Amino acid sequence: MEMETIPNGSSPTSTTSSTAVTPTAVTPTSGISPNAPSSKLNQLSESLKLEHQFLRVPFEHYKKTIRSNHRIVEKEVSAVISGVSDAAAATDSVMSRDDAVNRLNSLVSRLQGLKRKLEEGSRIENLQAQRCRARLDHLESADPENLSDWNDTRLKRILVDYMLRMSYYDTAMKLAESSNIQDLVDVDVFHEAKKVIDALQNKEVTPALAWCADNKSRLKKSKSKFEFQLRLQEFIELVRAENMMRAITYARKYLAPWGSTHMKELQRVLATLAFKSNTECATYKALFEPKQWDYLIDQFKQEFCKLYGMTLEPLLNIYLQAGLSALKTPFCYEDDCTKEDPLSQESFRKLATPLPYSKQHHSKLVCYITKELMDTENPPLVLPNGYVYSTKALEEMAKRNDGRITCPRTGFTCNYTQLIKAYIS
Repeated sequence: MEMETIPNGSSPTSTTSSTAVTPTAVTPTSGISPNAPSSKLNQLSESLKLEHQFLRVPFEHYKKTIRSNHRIVEKEVSAVISGVSDAAAATDSVMSRDDAVNRLNSLVSRLQGLKRKLEEGSRIENLQAQRCRARLDHLESADPENLSDWNDTRLKRILVDYMLRMSYYDTAMKLAESSNIQDLVDVDVFHEAKKVIDALQNKEVTPALAWCADNKSRLKKSKSKFEFQLRLQEFIELVRAENMMRAITYARKYLAPWGSTHMKELQRVLATLAFKSNTECATYKALFEPKQWDYLIDQFKQEFCKLYGMTLEPLLNIYLQAGLSALKTPFCYEDDCTKEDPLSQESFRKLATPLPYSKQHHSKLVCYITKELMDTENPPLVLPNGYVYSTKALEEMAKRNDGRITCPRTGFTCNYTQLIKAYIS
């Protein structure tokens, strides 16, 4: 996920996902057959080490729901206690019967509302706890004997993750439902992000600010600047609309508290009161560009992934890059790279750009024609034009063409028997 670096105040600091649950602490072993081949056991063990995000995301969502429900209950209970205290104090003075009944009815209504919220909160918590349990059971079910089916399910999970990150929500939900893996994917978590992203695309910051308020303690702990960037953008929009007095009032209320830690960015943005949106000064003109909203969306994605312990890159990209790192060689970027090589395709080349070349301890020659390894059993032969092919490939070509062999890359033709004689002599 490449981020556009056009910040409101300064360039964004790179973020990395927070420390995940140690994989060995959740790696299931009870379901693994002791008689399974060691290669399959090693493959399964290595696969399970990559599943920390699979457990971390629903667990973080579960904790967030518990904290949110706890805040709601504290607020409601505090209001009920305050109401009881007011009613008790009112009994010391003269109060009509109707007033007393109204006060009691109000308290009863509030308590009933609290009960409904507790029931709803409990229901959501139970669903999320069941999702965590389902994922643990899924990891427990992994066994070398059913590794193919288990890997097929994991591939579908990875595809759903990719679709959700790319905003293909309906397609992701249909794949999850058709594969019966709703508890193994994070559709509801990404729907939470979708609301904020859609609002930012429509140049609205209210949902994003509400998200910051819900996760204030976590964002503060990670020293996030996302809320500050949102406030700056809201100020910029007031300046763009030439509502200067309201912009000044907004800055005093929402931007001044950030002055002790972000004074330089704050001074730069406040200067737009003088330069305005039609300025040609590059320093301030950049603050009014539409790309600022794209930057905020990228910032939100970073903070969202960090909050839930997700990788910034889609899992599909990570797995593909892991495979491409073992295949990438300088030859992959040449014009005559074989079509069988994934890196002959532009999309894979782009994905492999930041990857190093694979480390080959021993060189291997692969025949261009048969794609088979050339070794002592199938030695290489060099044509007079300098191109190398396997003996097996040239023999088969000679049998089909009355002893003639043709270089498939240049069209050069020669006699196979004379070529062998030249080698012997």
